[in-house]
Amino acid sequence: MEAEAEHPNPVSVPVSPAKAHYSTTNSYKGPSMAEEPFQTTLELRPSSRLEVVDVNAHLRKTVGDRLQAYQKALYLSYHTTAGYVDERLAGRLNHDQDYIRRFLSAFQEVFPPDAGYRHDELELRTELSEEQKRVEPKNADSHLTFIAAGLGNCVSLEGPGETPAWFVDLDGTNGPVRRTRRTTVLGYHGEERADVLELRIPVSRHAVDSVNLKDPRIGLFPRLQEELDRLGIVRGRIDISLLPRERHAGLTVNEYETLLMSHDLPEVLGNPVRFMFEKGKGAIRDPRAIPEKTLSYARYDVFKIVNELMDLLGMNESVVKRIVNRFMAVPTSRFLRVKKEISLPVIADDKDDSRGRIAEGTYQSPILVQWKSPSVGSREVAVSLVRFH
Repeated sequence: MEAEAEHPNPVSVPVSPAKAHYSTTNSYKGPSMAEEPFQTTLELRPSSRLEVVDVNAHLRKTVGDRLQAYQKALYLSYHTTAGYVDERLAGRLNHDQDYIRRFLSAFQEVFPPDAGYRHDELELRTELSEEQKRVEPKNADSHLTFIAAGLGNCVSLEGPGETPAWFVDLDGTNGPVRRTRRTTVLGYHGEERADVLELRIPVSRHAVDSVNLKDPRIGLFPRLQEELDRLGIVRGRIDISLLPRERHAGLTVNEYETLLMSHDLPEVLGNPVRFMFEKGKGAIRDPRAIPEKTLSYARYDVFKIVNELMDLLGMNESVVKRIVNRFMAVPTSRFLRVKKEISLPVIADDKDDSRGRIAEGTYQSPILVQWKSPSVGSREVAVSLVRFH
């Protein structure tokens, strides 16, 4: 959904003190000495629509133990339906590939493919050529799963090589066609926060809305590039987080496509439980198919209760639907894992390696989403500019 009318520039305010089977190719661009940052890019080709792969395992096959010479590593994806599991969630799932797959499969029950998403009505997609419409995948479910499950465009990990770096592909194949995915890994020794800003982002008065933070009218990206140049950050990270007082809102990095943002995502955010009931009917019919370990993460508590009542009392689906309507007040923040913070990776510019730039995929945009309007026409974010060394 487009943000309303004029977008003034952000105003700075005072800072308060099933196993994956990928084929890969590798392009090593880093220096040979461990004293300097290490950078390499992998190309991944999934063999199924949902795949979970440990990038560190692939790195050991392609560049050996180079990454283990570094204390930290930044992993970044250039895609909007393929990204990384954050370290905290991966730890809660015991870094178990099967648990991660099952966790994501639970969200796919909520967002099943071919469920009548507006994003998938390709004839309405004005940004696509007629040729593109013939080959474009119908993947609204993958975008919504990416956002709702809290996958990220990049993660930073301690002790790279010691624990897995989980790259998840939600849309790895389009019929018989295997897609090509790219991920860059940057090894470094340490990081320092070079500066912190607090910026005010204008939002509309609509209760459910999304704002493309790359919109030129907001002016955020030129401001961030100015700060990178001012601070001389060539490799690093920009962390953007909603201030603690900002409620009923989240951040993600995804495709800002009109139909996805103005129809499908608002439908989820405005009434997630109803959306799940109407789209993800398979979960209602068999909640026991969802592993107990995964239940608490995917927020199936409401339907677990409803199905227990259904089994106990022999209620039909129309009765269940009336009961579900009583649970419509379940907060979006408790149903979904929409993040409160995102990170934008900074790497050396291809044309000038003494200058840093934000690394981004063709269709990636940082997006602020809200499911209840604030009392004022803006939301505040903290922006940390981090330098690697």
